[in-house]
Amino acid sequence: MIRTVLLDATTFGGDRVDVRIAGGVVAEVLPAGSLTPAPGEEPLVLTGHLLGPAFAEPHAHLDKAYTADAVPNPAGDLPGAVRGWREHRSRLSAADFEERAVRGALAALVKGTAAVRTHVGGPGVDFTALAGLVAARKRLAGLVDVQIVAMGAPLTGPDAAAGRAELERALDEGVDVIGGVPHGEHDPVAAMRYCLDLAVRRDRPVDLHMDEHLRPDLDLAALAGLVSALRSTGESVPDVTAGHCVSLVTQAPETQARVAAALAAAGIAVVTCPQTNLWLQGRGQPVATPRGLAPVAALLDAGCLVAAGGDNVQDAFNPAGNGDALDVALLLMLAAHLGAASAADAVSRTARRVMGLPAAGVEAGARADLVALPAASLREAIAERPAARLVLKDGVVVSRTTLQHTFPTGHTFPTGQAFSDGQAG
Repeated sequence: MIRTVLLDATTFGGDRVDVRIAGGVVAEVLPAGSLTPAPGEEPLVLTGHLLGPAFAEPHAHLDKAYTADAVPNPAGDLPGAVRGWREHRSRLSAADFEERAVRGALAALVKGTAAVRTHVGGPGVDFTALAGLVAARKRLAGLVDVQIVAMGAPLTGPDAAAGRAELERALDEGVDVIGGVPHGEHDPVAAMRYCLDLAVRRDRPVDLHMDEHLRPDLDLAALAGLVSALRSTGESVPDVTAGHCVSLVTQAPETQARVAAALAAAGIAVVTCPQTNLWLQGRGQPVATPRGLAPVAALLDAGCLVAAGGDNVQDAFNPAGNGDALDVALLLMLAAHLGAASAADAVSRTARRVMGLPAAGVEAGARADLVALPAASLREAIAERPAARLVLKDGVVVSRTTLQHTFPTGHTFPTGQAFSDGQAG
C-alpha cells in the first residue's frame, strides 16, 4: 500500500495541516507539525502551498481539441463552428481523435484536473471519434478519470429512428452518459423525454446541452417538469445535468428565480461554460452585449448545484481554451461575480458531484485526488494562476510542474516556495 505524508500545507479554507494518505484515501488531517513520517512513508513538504481537491472538468469536447487552425469559423459564432466542424470531422481517423484527446487530458492534468467528462459528436454520434476517445480513456487510466457523453441526434422528427439507434449503439460501444441537444431538435420536449426514458432503461446519467443561445425560448423549464414528474412516480431517477443554459440569462429576474427553483427541486445540476459562451454568444448585439453565460447567482440562490467547465480547447468553438480550471474560475469571478471560494468550488468539489465521482479533498475519508498551488489564498491562486502545480491521483503524484525565474540583474521573483521532498524544517 502506498502511503504518503503531506507536511505543512494550507487548505483552501486557510488551515495549515499535515495530511496522511493511505490506499488512495486521506487517512488523517492534523494541525501542521503534528505528523512525523513513519518508515516507508513518502513525505512531501508543502510549505507556502494551498492544498485542495483536484479540479474536475464537467464539460469538455476532447474530440475537437487542437483543431482551431484546421477548422475555420469566420463568423466566430456557434452555427459557424458547427458548420466548420461538420465538414472537417469526416477527414479524421480514430488515431487522430485519440492523440488529441490524450493531449487535451494531459494538458488539463498538469494544471490540476484529474477527471474529465467529454462529449463526443454533435450533431449526432461520431463513431470514429468515439473509438478514439475510448482508446484515450484506456491510455489515461490511473492519471485522469474520463467519462464519455454521446450527443445523440436527431432524436425526433423524420430521422429519429436512425438517431436513436445510433445512441443505443454508442452506449454499447463504451459511452458512459446519454447526451443530446434538445434546442436543435424538431421536438425538444420529446427529445428530452426520450433521453430520460433511455437513461432509466439503461441505468445511465443524462447530460444535455440546453438552451445554448440567446433567443427568448427556454427548454429548461420543460426539462425540470419532466424530471420532477419522473421523480413523482417513485422510480429511480438518473442523475441529470444541463450544460450551458445560456438563454436563461435573457429572462426577467422572476422567471430566472422560478426556473432555477424548479431545477433545484428536480435535482438537475447546471454546468456553465463561461469561456466558450462568452466567445460564441452575443456577437449580433454590439450595444449592451450580453455576457452569454447562465445566471449563476440566481441558480445558486435557488439551491441549484452549479459547476463550471472549460468546454473547448483550441477549436472552432473556442480558439483560446487551454484546459486550465483556474481560468474558468477567474471568469466566474469576473463575469458571474462569484467569490474566490465559490469559483474554486465550482471547478472542483461541485464538478466532481455533478460527475458522480466520490468526494475528494483534505478531509479524512476523502479520495486523495489533490492539487497543490504556490499561493497564500484562493484569491491569489485564481489571480496569479501559477504554472507550478503538484497533482496527486489516488494519493500518488502524477504531475509535478516547477517554475524558475531568472533575471540578468540578479533579482528574484516571489513565486512561492518550491515543492520539496523530506521532512519539514
